[in-house]
Formats: sequence, C-alpha cells, structure tokens
Amino acid sequence: MNESSDSLYQTLLPGGSHWSMRVKAGSALRLTDVEGNANLGMLFYNPENLLERYNAPDTLKCQHTFRLTAGHCLYSDMGRIFCGIEQDTFGWHDTVCGTMNACLAEQRFGALNYQQARNERHQNGYDSFLVELAKYGLGKRDMAACVNWFSKVTVDDEGNLALDARPKPTASITLRFAMDTLVIMHTCPHPLTESDSYPRAAVTVELLANTAPLPAHCLSQEENRRGNANNALYRHTACCQEAQR
Repeated sequence: MNESSDSLYQTLLPGGSHWSMRVKAGSALRLTDVEGNANLGMLFYNPENLLERYNAPDTLKCQHTFRLTAGHCLYSDMGRIFCGIEQDTFGWHDTVCGTMNACLAEQRFGALNYQQARNERHQNGYDSFLVELAKYGLGKRDMAACVNWFSKVTVDDEGNLALDARPKPTASITLRFAMDTLVIMHTCPHPLTESDSYPRAAVTVELLANTAPLPAHCLSQEENRRGNANNALYRHTACCQEAQR
C-alpha cells in the first residue's frame, strides 16, 4: 500500500476488523472507502477524561440535521467539539442506527467464530468496540451511539429506515480534530445491511501531516462557534492547571 505525500501514517483496515488510536488537536484523519460499500463504525472519547464521549443526539439537534457531511461538527456530551468534517465526497453518513451485535450478525450471516474461520469470522461491531474499549479500561457501560461512516440511511413516509447500498468506490472524508481524541473504530457490517454474504469492504485510515484549526465552513453555524469557544475555554483551563503544578 503506497502512502500519499501528505500522510504521516497510513493503514488499511480490512472488513470485519477493529482498531483505535489517539489523535492530537489540530491533526486530521482521512478515511477512504477503497472499493465501495464499506461501513466504518466510530466512537470518540476524551483521553484525559474518558467519561467524556461522543454524543449523537446533541450533534444532530444542535445542527438541525439527520445526516452528517462536510461542515458538520461532532460533539461530546460536555458541549465540546471532537472534530469537524473538513471534506466529504460521500455526502451522507449515519449516526442514528448504532452498531450490529452478535445476535443480529448470526441471524443475518450465520455463526462463524474465530476458532472456525480466523480472520474470516463473522465479527460484529458491538464486540469489536468492546475489544478496543477494554484496552483503555472501558467497557459496556461506556458504549455510546456511534457514527457509521460511508453508510447512507434514508427514511420513508412511514418512518422506516433503510440502508442505501449503492457503492461509491474511493469516497473519502477528512476529519479535523479540535481536541485531543481517542478514536475507536471497526469495519463490521451496518445493522441495516441487506447483504446475503458478510460484507468485507476495506477502509484506508490516514493521519495527515498538516495541522490546522477547524475550517471556516465548520464554524458557519452559531452553535458550532459556541462549541469551539467551549474547546478554547477547556484548553485554557488545562494550561492554567498545568502551570500551577
């Protein structure tokens, strides 16, 4: 796999895998759906205070949206911004449907565990999150509603949700981080998938070399400007506490 010139680090997450990393404020992650039809589940936590985590309801209601795309910010449950969506060629990402669990995965694809199939097992997103969360002393009670990147979920007139499975190969999204963030992720199937076979679409994760503040289009809404101000206050308070030690 060749790294692009603006990448500090790049890795390929195969379908049905999980990973986590800490991203510094000002840094950016570029996520790419290599072949199309990928689902990248993701959670966010404050590494300095793991009780602070991604809040899907606040993220949607304060920006008056059902979907996420370029210009939107992702909020913590403390009213701060983890990151903003700097660019997006996919256009519609889900943060209401949650993640697939073991029971649903077995119903959909049949039981196939690691002892039987090794890395070709039918892994689910819920257990994948738990594996990564355990590395940081977190567990089931710390789980939150996740983002599902590269998954477009639509609603009909009766309120039924459906996953739009039209492939968009090489679609990408760039997240610009406004605070230090622990990022937990998996490439397991979306809970609304109608695929008859276990989807194994891979995602490229790149940590970009450039650092920058949140772009202007992420701060065009007044609520996001208030969230960004909360971040600035948090940084100032942390610096004052460090200086007093």
